[in-house]
Amino acid sequence: MSNIVKVTKLGNLHQKRKGRAWYHWYSAEDSPEERKLLLKLDLLIIPYAIAAYWIKGVDQTNISNAYVSGLKDDLGFAGDELVRLNSMYIAGAVIGQLPFTLLFPMFPMNWIIPGMEVGWGLFTLLQYRVESFAELAAYRFMVGFFEVRIMYLALGTEVMNWDVEEGYSSWGFCLERLLQACFKVQHLKILTGSGEWLGGGKLFPYLLAETPSLNWNSYRWMFIICALITIPIAIAGVLIWPGTPARPNRLVLSETEISQAKARLAANKSDIYEKPRETRYQLVKRIVMDRKLWILTLWNTLYWNASTTFYRPDLLWLKSLKRFSTPRVNQLGAIAPSLGMAYCLFVNFSMDLLWGPSGAITFALSWNTIAMIILAIWEVPESAKWFAFLSIYTHSAMSSVLNGWTNDILRDDAVGRGFILTFMNLFSQSSTAWTGLLAFPTSEAPRFLTGYIYAAVMSVLVVIFTFAVILPLSKGVDRSLVVESEVEVIVESKSSSNEKGS
Repeated sequence: MSNIVKVTKLGNLHQKRKGRAWYHWYSAEDSPEERKLLLKLDLLIIPYAIAAYWIKGVDQTNISNAYVSGLKDDLGFAGDELVRLNSMYIAGAVIGQLPFTLLFPMFPMNWIIPGMEVGWGLFTLLQYRVESFAELAAYRFMVGFFEVRIMYLALGTEVMNWDVEEGYSSWGFCLERLLQACFKVQHLKILTGSGEWLGGGKLFPYLLAETPSLNWNSYRWMFIICALITIPIAIAGVLIWPGTPARPNRLVLSETEISQAKARLAANKSDIYEKPRETRYQLVKRIVMDRKLWILTLWNTLYWNASTTFYRPDLLWLKSLKRFSTPRVNQLGAIAPSLGMAYCLFVNFSMDLLWGPSGAITFALSWNTIAMIILAIWEVPESAKWFAFLSIYTHSAMSSVLNGWTNDILRDDAVGRGFILTFMNLFSQSSTAWTGLLAFPTSEAPRFLTGYIYAAVMSVLVVIFTFAVILPLSKGVDRSLVVESEVEVIVESKSSSNEKGS
């Protein structure tokens, strides 16, 4: 009976926390050895994920800061070049998912993820020498190719692979994004000429000043410095990234720890072998016929298209006011992602303590919808515009909830989960390559009327879809896994009784 009670704890991610204080990180049932293991995994996964996503965030969005810091004038941009560059990045990220999907199951994570970081670091570096739109577009494509969205999935799935205890799959994402945002804000200020380096050093203001002897503006130094930070992070990943239970990094994990982690995951009906259960044709057929593939893909597509942060309308608005210097524009532009840290904290704490993931998603996207409506109206006091632009990261704050919930729904099949996550994000991200061109053309900046209305509609649709489809789907998955676990326990008990009788 005790075994059955344990498995009925499966799948409580869609509910708020019960019976535990808000400050309790571990489950009450965890032994001292398990807590030690979880702490070690936290220290191996989370800091590296923070560092990787901090620099990924900087490398991904530094094009917007470069655009308002001299790039536009240097290269003579006068039309929709910025949104076209963003579309080239997305195209690279989408196409890059195809080969890396095949590589992830073939090689250890502690080799392939750092290898991707080296690739995007090199192409980030090459952007310092850009002299034309075509050259920059090629570099942005390759940065996207190596910064593929699947790396985000790999980091998140890594958390899911090692521990699926209550709330953790969401907390792993939250911590990564929180500290990424924290570092990103500070370093974007540094790299675009704010004259500060961790509290007021002298070196970077000198480097980021105009450099007449080299004919360089500050944004060229930004690309160089980003690359110099990226490569060491990649090297560190080879040494400290724990891999997955099926392909662990034995440099940092003992056989006892690996066995203990596998036992915890097996008790939660999580797939620990990462091996196909059928032929490749049967696998693809089963997944394509699985409604979860299409439901989660549509949900994720709606979410992606509710975002405006990729286009940084706040930066373009500040630049259009023509009353701030370039360093000041970038300093003020750092406020929105700074507030994103607070949004992420509240959304994820509230998910665990107040209303579960469906409530957290509703709160975040309702706020985002209000901001989009204000911007769509546009003829409002400047203070209202400030409020709206500083609210755009409420959308990003709930991504950790969405991704954690998705992993939870797919937790019983690692191979199928990888396929579905890849397809889901490939389709979702590719949709923004053309919707961005239609809804957020740079020539209309910062008055993206179509874009703001579009984002508001998508936000409302995400909330409706969450309650109408995702919540029932998640509960159905939980019930099926509980029934399966109870049957296994009963069969095991009968087998034990027969052995004793014989």
